[in-house]
Amino acid sequence: MKHTAWLSKKLKSGKIMCEACAHSCTLDEGEYGICGVRRVEDGELRLLVYGVAAAVNVDPVEKKPMFHFLPKSRAFSVGTVGCNFSCKFCQNYDISQYPKEHNHQIIGQEFPPNEIVELAITNRCESIAYTYNEPVVFFEYTYDTAKLAKDRGLKNIYVTSGYETKKAIDLLAPYIDGMNIDIKSFSDKFYKEICGSHLKPVLEAVKYAHEKGIWVEITTLLIEGKNDSDEEIRGIAKFIASIDTSMPWHLSAFHPMYKMLDVPRTSSATLHRAYKIAQEEGLNYVYVGNIDDNDYESTYCPSCKNKVIERSGNIGQFVTNHLDENGTCPHCGYNLKGVWE
Repeated sequence: MKHTAWLSKKLKSGKIMCEACAHSCTLDEGEYGICGVRRVEDGELRLLVYGVAAAVNVDPVEKKPMFHFLPKSRAFSVGTVGCNFSCKFCQNYDISQYPKEHNHQIIGQEFPPNEIVELAITNRCESIAYTYNEPVVFFEYTYDTAKLAKDRGLKNIYVTSGYETKKAIDLLAPYIDGMNIDIKSFSDKFYKEICGSHLKPVLEAVKYAHEKGIWVEITTLLIEGKNDSDEEIRGIAKFIASIDTSMPWHLSAFHPMYKMLDVPRTSSATLHRAYKIAQEEGLNYVYVGNIDDNDYESTYCPSCKNKVIERSGNIGQFVTNHLDENGTCPHCGYNLKGVWE
């Protein structure tokens, strides 16, 4: 289903510039954006995946991962094909890279925005998560869905690599309640060579989304020998702390995938080292992921250090939340930051 990709503008040259992400693709008639799903047709930019979902599931919100956002709730998760990054370690490359690797072919099932919202309600979900691939590449689809969802009392989550323009974030802010943003590395060389992008726009998006009042959690997939030096980990931790020491940071284990099958899986020792560095830099909420480690996946009160949200099993399988609806610690009365109701 094609739809006008209205987050764009026509230039004096006759070309059209996409304003959804920081690549700012400037396109002639018939050309595709880097994402592979935005194309100029008949003088206007078209979104080729509007209403066409390649992946639809009901997930625990913890799987996004969002640990300070309606714990134990269900998120209706939706994604399309296409991505503005080309990460060599992508865990969802079968859909994210599909158009680029299949001559711009689009696959998926028709799920218009109103149907997604109805399915979310039917499945007793409290939120809709735009995830699996990069949601900003199907911006107009997410925007229309999020507006409808908000009207029906649902919250909305962007699971993103953080390449949104300020204009995109401005438009999303009234409807998107939470974002999990990847900081994949603290090296522009890593971003350029492994992800086909740059670091600076990601850092700017994290800052701006936080300024706009969106609840932000950060994820870093640690890859041994690539982005796991003490210096780089400390750099990310300092950056997060400079914005808000209560911004959660998820440190996830890499496992061999896509074009990085020769790189070993991340050890628990590497994750625990990063966890310690993050705490040294003053971050209140640090988590490890993609390994079974209950103590490092649970939430502790920054004031009294008691465990206030317990997590065990597969992500979101067993969650016990001891906080009240305001995020108040039952032991000392400290209010933890997050979206609790």
